[in-house]
Amino acid sequence: MSLYIHILACAFGLGSWVAINGLWVELPLIVNILPEAWDLPSYLTVIIQLANIGPLIVTIAHKLCPGRLHENVVICVVLTIGVLACILLTVFWRNTTVLLGAQRSTAFFVLTFFLALVDCTSSVTFLPFMMQLPAKYITTYFIGEGLSGFVPGLVALGQGVGMFKCVNVSQTSSNLSQPGDEHFGVETQYLPPNFSTEVFFSLLVVMMVVSLVAFALLNRVPRTYELSTECLVHKSGHVDSVSGGLDNPALSDPNPKAKAQEDDVKAQSTLLVVKPFYSSCELAFIYFMVVWVNGATNGLLPSVQTYSCMPYGNTAYHLSAALASVANPLACIIAMFAPKRSLVFLGVLCLLGTGFGGYNMAMAAMSPCPLLQGSPVGEAIIVLSWVFFTGLLSYVKVMVGVILRDQSHNALVWCGAAVQLGSLVGSLVMFPLVNIYHLFQSGDICNTKCPL
Repeated sequence: MSLYIHILACAFGLGSWVAINGLWVELPLIVNILPEAWDLPSYLTVIIQLANIGPLIVTIAHKLCPGRLHENVVICVVLTIGVLACILLTVFWRNTTVLLGAQRSTAFFVLTFFLALVDCTSSVTFLPFMMQLPAKYITTYFIGEGLSGFVPGLVALGQGVGMFKCVNVSQTSSNLSQPGDEHFGVETQYLPPNFSTEVFFSLLVVMMVVSLVAFALLNRVPRTYELSTECLVHKSGHVDSVSGGLDNPALSDPNPKAKAQEDDVKAQSTLLVVKPFYSSCELAFIYFMVVWVNGATNGLLPSVQTYSCMPYGNTAYHLSAALASVANPLACIIAMFAPKRSLVFLGVLCLLGTGFGGYNMAMAAMSPCPLLQGSPVGEAIIVLSWVFFTGLLSYVKVMVGVILRDQSHNALVWCGAAVQLGSLVGSLVMFPLVNIYHLFQSGDICNTKCPL
């Protein structure tokens, strides 16, 4: 029974962010088809931030009507929306409409908003639901949540990316003075990947359905019995007497002095592991890291990943997106088994991650002619830079969250606010720079001529 619940908890966590993570790793193929092209990621970052209206509504409902909003109903609704949105995305993701005089990926944007709404709302509903189960299943749920980024990344690696070829094509002149005049130009043609984008989105549908079924089965798991026996029955089989411990303290603790000494040792060891108090300057530094790390990873850099990677080719962009998606949950697992709470250490990691992010941003600013373009060394560096940028800052995000969790509930609330603030500011700063002021330039692999 325990293994069965662990499997269900992991499958349930898989549906938390699998849809949006799947969209990000599929972008290397999508940007070559949809009309927004290299600007597409900057639109997605803003749409995802707008979807935070979901958790905002849930939070307000809890405040205004405490006890009346049931997570079970909300989770069932959002997972059903996620399944339907993935199905519609599989069919209509290519559809465009004319808006403000230009072709826009309206269907893709609308469906992305609903998928982001599902994933953002999961952050404030899935975990409270899991709190109804014994604590040992929470870790399994977080493993499943990590797999929501790991699995799409592996599937994208198996999908591969369509290779390109430069072909000469004839074009008929539309000049009225010389009608029918033909001239030749070079055009980039992309070969299909191992399986299509529609198949990839269908796999997302399957994963969302698995999460929904796991949730339905978890609802049938008996809770009262497991919660009561977990605290009263030890592995040795001895059952504690609650009333006996209250009526006769000596019975529950035959050697009070030894017990007191043991408690002192445990308290001292705890003090060595968890720092109970941080100064105002240290807390300000922690919150600054929260804002900066989330602003960089959720807004600033994702908006220009196409400009950073596409000049090196579709393969470099594909590997950067897929491996970065895999690096995120791996960093979370490392943080779980090798936690380091030193603010100096976390500050150094944050600085290193920022350095890799700075390199990525510099290559985006130099697009379409970044450093070492056309060189295998340049491709390897940009891929590794994105992997280390994501991995290092993901580790920092996890550890500052753990530090603030151990401070107080209020500190964790402000941590969530700082996360949203950083993500929102990063997205809103980059959107006009990319789409209005056009500070980043796209190119064509076959037609772009870069100086040596």
